[in-house]
Amino acid sequence: MAETKKETSTLQGTVTRITYQDPEGRYTVARLEVNRSQEVTVVGEIYPVSEGEEIKVNGQWRVHPRYGTQFQAESWEKVEPATLDGIERYLGSGLIKGIGPVYAHRLVSAFGLDTLRVLSEEPERVLEVQGIGKGRAETILRAWEQQKGMRDVMVFLQGHGVGSALALRIYRAFGAETVARVKENPYCLAREIHGIGFVLADRIARSMGISGDSPLRVEAGLLHVLGKFSDDGHCFVPLSLVISNTEALLGIEAGAAEGAVKTLARQGEIVLEETAEEGAARVYPRELYHAECRVASAIRDLLSTPSRLKVKALESSNLDLFDSSTLMLEEEQREAITQALRHKVLVITGGPGTGKTTLLVSLLAILRRSEISFALAAPTGRAAKRMSEMAAEEAKTIHRLLEYNPRERRFLRGEDNPVDADVVVIDEASMVDLPLMDHLLKAVERRSHLILLGDVDQLPSVGPGSVLRNLIDSGAVPVVVLRRIFRQSQQSLIVANAHRILQGRPLVFGDERDRRDFIFLPRESEEEILETIKTLVKDGLGVQGFQGSRDAQLFNPSTVQPFDRVQVLTPVHRGLLGTVHLNRELQKLLNPAGEALERGETLLRRGDKVMQLRNNYDKAVFNGDLGRIVGIEREAEELTVDFDGRAVSYGFDELDELSLAYAISVHKSQGSEYGAVFVPLHTSHYMMLHRSILYTAVTRGKELVVLVGAKRALAIALRNIRVERRYTGLKEKLKAT
Repeated sequence: MAETKKETSTLQGTVTRITYQDPEGRYTVARLEVNRSQEVTVVGEIYPVSEGEEIKVNGQWRVHPRYGTQFQAESWEKVEPATLDGIERYLGSGLIKGIGPVYAHRLVSAFGLDTLRVLSEEPERVLEVQGIGKGRAETILRAWEQQKGMRDVMVFLQGHGVGSALALRIYRAFGAETVARVKENPYCLAREIHGIGFVLADRIARSMGISGDSPLRVEAGLLHVLGKFSDDGHCFVPLSLVISNTEALLGIEAGAAEGAVKTLARQGEIVLEETAEEGAARVYPRELYHAECRVASAIRDLLSTPSRLKVKALESSNLDLFDSSTLMLEEEQREAITQALRHKVLVITGGPGTGKTTLLVSLLAILRRSEISFALAAPTGRAAKRMSEMAAEEAKTIHRLLEYNPRERRFLRGEDNPVDADVVVIDEASMVDLPLMDHLLKAVERRSHLILLGDVDQLPSVGPGSVLRNLIDSGAVPVVVLRRIFRQSQQSLIVANAHRILQGRPLVFGDERDRRDFIFLPRESEEEILETIKTLVKDGLGVQGFQGSRDAQLFNPSTVQPFDRVQVLTPVHRGLLGTVHLNRELQKLLNPAGEALERGETLLRRGDKVMQLRNNYDKAVFNGDLGRIVGIEREAEELTVDFDGRAVSYGFDELDELSLAYAISVHKSQGSEYGAVFVPLHTSHYMMLHRSILYTAVTRGKELVVLVGAKRALAIALRNIRVERRYTGLKEKLKAT
């Protein structure tokens, strides 16, 4: 460990070399010439800085065990160079477009120590310098003004405690208007700049003198509270809960947030919905309230508009679509098809093994025979790919179906340009959140049919709302529940145990010897569970009975097998068995070699499996999409990820949108299916151990599920029937139609 001297020192000098610089500003290693004779290594959050610039750094000396004596920067600022040599190096560093070493020398020769003042106050005089014509002069002066503006902004933001990386992100978003925008309302940073939350914006505001009970602060705090609830899947929050949470967050007296509610409602930022129960008003973010209203209205319009389908009676010849070696349709499947053709909106729900695939294939065959057009879609790329495979028809993501245009940042399909299909079928409908359902229904022509296939017992959508559950519970929409488990599925312990989980019954396990598809490996401590997971991933697949002749190369980063066929799913993010630590350990096993790109505590390498963490409409990649890193270009500061055959580029400053995905949360796995699934279970996960999360994890496995953990943890999950409660008003709005 590095030794650190306690005294704080100040150094001032010229940057002679940038040894390493993280583009996000988290870490820089630079050589600094001090007193025109001594060179020292300075490390820390020094960004943006370029060779030739003069800087003043406050910090402490330390001795690094590998790199020797270094100066650890705690704060820093740029200083205009005061010597001819310093000015020439600064201007010739490439920092100012249009000025290289040659023109830097000519400028300094012409204006001497007055060079920087001339650029700022008498810029027209650069035309006096040999070789600088009007075009080059304009380029130089434009770049000089940009650098000066950026420098002023960085000084302002850093003066209010903003680190270099975030200050740079703010400047890129607001440009020359940064100081004015932040002074006007520092809380705009939390709403408009990704990565800057309310806490940081509040710290900046307080440092600028905004009082603790300022209306600006209380309103921003209340919107932050609403946003946090939305992030957790809620569409509204009870008024009393919004007020109490806001007052607790801000440390203000009781009742102080009530005025902010009225102001924001008057401004249209939020919507207050009164209920029959006294004092139980609901507070909605504006867009979610209107989305609920539009969805309820669209469902009503669909149900009340006559169908344009002309389907002959469902004769036996239409249903006898398969030869004698395959399953015939059962009564409940026939009933589902009949309902789908009779009703404009239908929900079909059922667990694994209940015949949803057979039903879909048969329905599509009937539609083809009747010359009825249809469109198939699912919420994610992986779910759409699975739908295509089982239906032998093209299925798109909902975003592709609605033709999202990243340049215009809108869906091209909508009320004025609906999807051209008589029947629209959506699979994995439990994953569809309220905003996406709103966009989908805008694009479904009112004479078309909408069929929603899904498993309502899965975890609800990652985004706000519980749309499938609300549709079923409202009673306003016809619903067919598939309950019968088919003979082939009865042979699967995965299917059998999925249904046992829903019933809270003890699970049935195979073992390593009988090569059944569901295994429980009892391990008590977190350390034992971790080591077992690593062993399974590294070399235990053949022993555990995972089918496939390619086991030996299963985890070779140059192949696709591990990407599509194997997944570790965990209920939690933190701790020894959380996604963060598991990914770090599994990366060491599966992809340890090659140059690594550091991002905080995470290393990214070519071949790594990664996940998109938030919707990025510009790139057309969405929360939960899985990809593989196929290229890292340091000079271009660009990383490329392959998402199901589509290459997407990320700047180094965008990499907080990605995380390693050797292990992912159960919630993020929805809509995906893997050959083998390994699930750690420990009693420390107590808050996340319940039937829904266990059921979702188990039903992701196609050929093999291995639970690794404590028997008590499994018992807790089976016993806990907690259903994730979400504040949504869609059910009531549907009932009212």
